[in-house]
Formats: sequence, structure tokens, C-alpha cells
Amino acid sequence: MAAHNILSNKSRYARSVFGNVMNFLILLIVAAFMVIPMIYTVSNAFKPFNELFIFPPKLIVMNPTFDNFLGINSILRQSWIPLVRYILNSLLVTGIGVLGQIILASLAGFVLSKEQFPGRDFLNNIVVLSLMFSGGVTAIPNYIIFAKLGMINSHLSLILPAFCNSLGLFLMKQFIDQMVPMSLLEAARIDGAGEFRIYFNVVMPLCKPAWLTLLIFSFQSLWSTAGGTYIYDEQLRTLPSALSTMIYGGIARAGVSAAVALLLVLPPTITFILSQSNVLQTMASSGMKE
Repeated sequence: MAAHNILSNKSRYARSVFGNVMNFLILLIVAAFMVIPMIYTVSNAFKPFNELFIFPPKLIVMNPTFDNFLGINSILRQSWIPLVRYILNSLLVTGIGVLGQIILASLAGFVLSKEQFPGRDFLNNIVVLSLMFSGGVTAIPNYIIFAKLGMINSHLSLILPAFCNSLGLFLMKQFIDQMVPMSLLEAARIDGAGEFRIYFNVVMPLCKPAWLTLLIFSFQSLWSTAGGTYIYDEQLRTLPSALSTMIYGGIARAGVSAAVALLLVLPPTITFILSQSNVLQTMASSGMKE
């Protein structure tokens, strides 16, 4: 009997080691598919012109150079709008849009999650239903609304849609459902705290993983917004809009295009790396992992 137990334990141990090895290999392959494009993007940005067209393409740059980035500078110097203006426009749109979305989504999520009022379930259903529509479906209605409100050729046409993002509201509402108990809110009310004090001192600290996740999503979306549909004035254009015009120079600007791709993807990537520990916790608590 003892010998049988020993053999059984060895068999389970062998299966466990084999399973761990297979899981590691599968995860390694998946990670390679995710990391290699990033390495290729960084490498291309520093490749000289002749290396960009080598076949088969090289993953790692052999003779790194900053000529591609200097090419961006030389092109922008020919414009009557300085580069700093484009950067400030992007920072303005991204900063106000991210901050406004976090505040409005968390406030509305708090109310929809913990307050009882007529039409609450109907509003929750509307929020979930709106997640089914892509931005392309609402593009024409949005343009008509902004035109009626006089917001065409204004940064408000880029900022206001971020305020009304239903995904952020859904994330915050679901997270508050799971992680903010009613007993804690009732205790705060008994101690004399008002609704806004409860929101700032109780709800927001507990929901830090959720609004940091929302920060990542909204930052990536707003930073990459070119706004070509709504913005026509050169002085109001964002950095992605200005940089994207550089890639239309054909083969001669292949190196500049590679540098532009790196500059556009770098800020969202850094933001994600700094806040990635909160993403999985938010997905697990909000029910979006299903």
C-alpha cells in the first residue's frame, strides 16, 4: 500500500512538472508574439535608410542612428507652427479628457451602483447597450451634434466624447458594486459624512485600481486622437495629427515614418507599464474577464 502511494505521488509530480513546462512554453510563445512587434517598432525607428528595406527584415538594428528623428525635426521646422504648439494641444486634450472622464465616470458609477432612484435599472441597461456600438456607428450623429453646438474646429469636439465614454462608466460602476460595501457607506453617513465626502474619502481610494485602469484606456485613446474630422485649423491640431502627415512622403520618408510610430506608441506604453498592476485587479472585480 505504501509503495502504491509512493508511485502515485511520483506520477502526480511528473504530471505536474510536465504541465508546468508546457504552460511555460505556451506563455513564452504568446509573450513572443506580443513583445516582438514592440522590439521591431523600436528597432525600425533607429535603422538607417538602407537597413529598412533589407529582406528578410532584421529584428535588431545593426547600425543605429538618430537621423530619422532629426528628419522629423527638419520637417517640422519648415512649418509655421512650432512643435511645442502641437505637443501642448495634445497635452491639453489628453489631460482634460482623462481627468474629466475619471471624475464623471466615477461619480455616475457611484450613483448608479449605490443610490436607489426611479429609472436606475433603465439607465444601467442603456450603459450596457451603448457598449455594443462602435465609434464609427455614431460618427455622423456626433458630427451633426457638434456642428449644431458650434464645436467644430474646437478642442471641445475631442474632449467631450471622452467625458461620455460608456466603457469607463461601466468599469467604475462594476468595480464599485464589488469592492465598496454598503455597510462602509452607511457607517460614514452615521459619522456625519456627506455624499461628496464619502465619494472623495471612501469610494475613490477603494477604487484606485479601477480609475488607474480607466486612466490607461483613456490616455491611450486621447493621445492617439488626430481629430481630423473635427479640427481644421492648423494651430489646433494635435501631435498625432501633425506627425501622421509626415508618413505620406513615400519611400523617402520611410525612416521618418518609423520614428513617428515609436513616438506615438511610447507615451501610452509608459503609462501602461507604470499602472499595469491595477489592470488585472480591475478586470477581475468588474466582471470583464469573462
